[in-house]
Amino acid sequence: MRAPEEEPDEIFARERLVEAVENQLAADQPPSAQATLNKLTLVGYAREESIELMASVLAHSIGVMLDNDAPFDMSAYEQALRNLPELPETTD
Repeated sequence: MRAPEEEPDEIFARERLVEAVENQLAADQPPSAQATLNKLTLVGYAREESIELMASVLAHSIGVMLDNDAPFDMSAYEQALRNLPELPETTD
C-alpha cells in the first residue's frame, strides 16, 4: 500500500521494512509478531494492512534506536506490536 507521493527511497525503505516483518513471521521471531498479525486480522484488518502497521512499528523502533544511538530495544518493539492498531507516539 504505497502513497502516490512517496519518493523512490521511501518506497525502497517501506518494502524492506515489510520484508523484515515477513521474515519475522516466517521465523516466528519474535513470537509477538505472529500474535500481532493474528490479533489484527481477527479484529478486521486485512493481512496487507496489518503488515504495513507492523512495518510502521518496526520503522519507529529503528528510528528510536538511531536517534538514541542505542541497541535495538526488542522489549519496547514487542510492546509496540502488542499495542497495535494504536501506533507509537512520534516526537517529530
